[in-house]
Amino acid sequence: MRFIEIKHCYKVYKNGVAAVADLSLNINKGEFVFVIGASGSGKSTLIKMLYREEKPTKGIVEIGGINVGKLRNRTVYKLRRKLGIVFQDFKLLPKLTVYENVAFALECLGMKGKEIRPKVIKALEHVGLKEKIRSFPNELSGGEQQRVCIARAIVNNPKLLICDEPTGNLDPKTSKGIMEVLETINKELGTTIIMATHDKEIVNRMKKRVIVLENGLLVQDHEKGSYKASESI
Repeated sequence: MRFIEIKHCYKVYKNGVAAVADLSLNINKGEFVFVIGASGSGKSTLIKMLYREEKPTKGIVEIGGINVGKLRNRTVYKLRRKLGIVFQDFKLLPKLTVYENVAFALECLGMKGKEIRPKVIKALEHVGLKEKIRSFPNELSGGEQQRVCIARAIVNNPKLLICDEPTGNLDPKTSKGIMEVLETINKELGTTIIMATHDKEIVNRMKKRVIVLENGLLVQDHEKGSYKASESI
């Protein structure tokens, strides 16, 4: 079942740089998709258009039937409530505990304590951090901090999880653990995951769908792909 549709999409910045050119792409509900490409290939722009940090200059970006590019600025928050986003840098609030960091995402939606607690506990269980509930970010390893970020991103059961270089600051062993968490979320919760990455080892090992961008163009799309098909990246 189609969940994301990108139709003849272009993105040209004010300085004249064409980041995405005539990009057309369909992603089904429940897929796990890697987006790869060299710096300047357009993958970050694509990711940003999905959560409406950027708008296409021309063309259509639809998520669940919603034309994301046509959303007014004051209504973008409604889209983001339905998404989970995980960045390379952890963006945790240093003075809040693990529980409070995850709960904060729900408090921003106006939920109350009785509703929040079971959701937070469940999210932390999914990422294997229930025992760290009272810890502060500076008491956690980098991998644990990223797991908290993932818990925060999935606590409201989003249909789409967008990951922008989530293992970029982590060592290979820790990165492998993060990917195991993401794969479990994809399989057990049915969450669609789109992940931009430079990590060849992860892409080659997981054998998921791989989309390759080059100079803003879609140049490869493999159902069970790898970085090996694009060693020049």
